[in-house]
Amino acid sequence: MSEPTTTIAVLSERVPHERRVAMIPSDVHRLKSKARFIVERGAGEAAGFSDQAYADAGAEIVDLTVVSAKADVVLAVRPVHDSAALHPGTVLISLAGRNPDLAGELEARGVVHLALERMPRITRAQSMDVLSSQASVAGYAAVIQAAGMLDVLLPMMTTAAGTIKPAKMIALGAGVAGLQAIATARRLGAIVYGFDVREAAREQVESLSAKFVFPEIKLSATEGTGGYASDQSENEQAALRDALSPVLSGMQIVVTSAQIPGRPAPLLIDDATIASMGPGTVIVDLAAESGGNTSRTIADEIVVVGGVQIAGPTNLPSLIATDASRLFSGNVYALLDHLVDPEAGLRLRHDDEITNALLGVRAVAPASAAA
Repeated sequence: MSEPTTTIAVLSERVPHERRVAMIPSDVHRLKSKARFIVERGAGEAAGFSDQAYADAGAEIVDLTVVSAKADVVLAVRPVHDSAALHPGTVLISLAGRNPDLAGELEARGVVHLALERMPRITRAQSMDVLSSQASVAGYAAVIQAAGMLDVLLPMMTTAAGTIKPAKMIALGAGVAGLQAIATARRLGAIVYGFDVREAAREQVESLSAKFVFPEIKLSATEGTGGYASDQSENEQAALRDALSPVLSGMQIVVTSAQIPGRPAPLLIDDATIASMGPGTVIVDLAAESGGNTSRTIADEIVVVGGVQIAGPTNLPSLIATDASRLFSGNVYALLDHLVDPEAGLRLRHDDEITNALLGVRAVAPASAAA
């Protein structure tokens, strides 16, 4: 077999507190028959993957200047800080598809960006869905963070000194993150509830032995594209908040994850509801990056209102960097396995719905985009 024609680079992350890496050594090894790999020095160290592990997997360890000169494809988790490090014709695979400023910079430099946020929710792309895998990690981490902030125990505990009742937890939004939060809280012994505007989510919530909460109010169509919930009118959102308030007032942990692609996150918890919640209640708002599901959420801060703690983390998967990187890398491996031919190189085909989705509105030429 001839030598692979495509050189793929793995970048170090430069966003503060980002510890993940886009591809781990075992996946480099699995792909080495299809592509040559160069890895920026120290790229995996924060996630627990040494330079030696990458070298043993068949990669060359290099400095950033070499990445810029040699790479046909560059892999990163978060947005690149300096697009000048990428030469024209490079294909960048990373998150940041919702960053219009970066998109303009990359296009001006002739860099093709395959934005992982735009992965279509179709059956054959499930193994490539970075958002779902990282949301699963975030749902787990949200409950762990909440438990650490809480002044009570999650499980029931019977001792000679008395019996402690189990804490109550609810997930608002029964997508990937919400369902993982429900499963995690159940394992830790809490009494768990789940809410979603989609009645279809009931079966998934109840399959995890949680109680499904569905206020008896009339809502318009609630199933949007790609399995997401559709947007609601202001009157519907207000009615929903009023209906949820009595339920939330009895909870010790609330994990919110309701989001609508391309729109601000819906407001599910307003000031009045926060005021009705007991002191010591913890809210972890996973929609903080898109505005938050509460009226008091501030991204990457913990706000205390009347004794209620509201956390707005935007990068929980980075706190569990090793396993989060394993999942992220597995998604990217599946994508590269789909796109890279060992002899023809990277193939961005105009008739491939996965490629077209990752590129957004841009047309794809029926030829390799990598030099």
